[in-house]
Amino acid sequence: MNPTTENPTTGNPYQAYVYAYPHKTAYRPLSPAPPLRGVWADEPLDALFLYLHVPFCEMRCGFCNLFTRTGAPEELTAAYLDALDRQATAVLDALDGPAFATAAFGGGTPTYFTASELERLCDIAGRFPGFGSVPLGVETSPATATTDRLTVLAERGTTRVSIGVQSFLDEEARAAVRPQKRAEVEAALDRIRAVGFPILNIDLIYGIDGQTPATWTHSLDAALAWRPEEVYLYPLYVRPLTGLGRRAQDWDDQRLTLYRIGRDHLLGEGYEQVSMRMFRLPSTGAGGTEYCCQTDGMVGLGCGARSYTSRLHYSFEYAVGAGQVRSIIDDYVREPDFGTARVGFELDGDERRRRHLVQSLLQADGVDLGTYRARFGSDPVDDFPADLKSFADRGWLEASKDTFRLTPEGLAHSDAIGPALFSSQVRALMDSYEAR
Repeated sequence: MNPTTENPTTGNPYQAYVYAYPHKTAYRPLSPAPPLRGVWADEPLDALFLYLHVPFCEMRCGFCNLFTRTGAPEELTAAYLDALDRQATAVLDALDGPAFATAAFGGGTPTYFTASELERLCDIAGRFPGFGSVPLGVETSPATATTDRLTVLAERGTTRVSIGVQSFLDEEARAAVRPQKRAEVEAALDRIRAVGFPILNIDLIYGIDGQTPATWTHSLDAALAWRPEEVYLYPLYVRPLTGLGRRAQDWDDQRLTLYRIGRDHLLGEGYEQVSMRMFRLPSTGAGGTEYCCQTDGMVGLGCGARSYTSRLHYSFEYAVGAGQVRSIIDDYVREPDFGTARVGFELDGDERRRRHLVQSLLQADGVDLGTYRARFGSDPVDDFPADLKSFADRGWLEASKDTFRLTPEGLAHSDAIGPALFSSQVRALMDSYEAR
């Protein structure tokens, strides 16, 4: 996500993908660094989300700004697993009787690990109560979705596998600086289906150079041939310090056109829309791996993972540039003490309200007013009158007695609506963050 102070009234529908609030670029060093036991004291621990971050990939895609590095040698991956184990010990010591309701391995590409390394990753996660019996989601890539790795994941209880395909056309993959062949993608999908997971998600990207409505529809149909339980449609972003970051052009109209084509195509094929990006077959749910963003209690392990309590979000340092990422990973694997929160953002009452509004409004179901009132003792219309009126005036918001939700056109502008709801404090912190 790129820091921005733009307002949706500027007309730019693609300002930032808001997958969390606040973004890591608003995090700052915590001084003094609070002990984890105090951070988690008085927090509900009965339905936590366990997230393990693997910061390794076999290649760096041109659009990627994830916290990841390529070409990690075996000594580094082994050292990283050792550090994860040490961090697990510190976190478990800080949690008093935790219970976990869902888990995920993300990255990077968790399946960059070999089958034996994935076994160890699962053993580390297995130290947390409930792992192995709760839904588990794992991200993979065409090149690393091998049968031996997938078999380990299936045997350890994985319920959802998400694979980044982006395009089924080789020339579009190359344009996105993702050198893969369609034959490799389909071989990986065949292996995933053969091993057997309840939920398959396929990620596709629209807005790639040279992409047309016809080629976009071709990729959609190629994905639908596998009848995935979920499909995510991502707009291409040009981001600083990424392979495509040096190519700037205005292609908002193209992306909006392709988004609407993709949305209507999936709806016509029987999928339901969950958010601007997510579509799923009815009644499949998400295998229990779809984290409810309103619920705090995320326990993150790994140098790129976040952890969420009701009042503090924390992580390690954040970077995108290859050299800085490698430095942070090197520091992480040498870290002897994981007993404190180092970098983060403290949420006051206003920020907690904003977080709830941002995350729920960007879902197709919208804001449940009863839930909001019960949690905060107020009404979002009174808390955010100007913002909600602005969205309604543009035809982006509709209200009923019990809910506020975005209209179809509002969902199409989610990447403008989300940033518009950022507080002035968060905007200032993001604007002052120096990308590295």
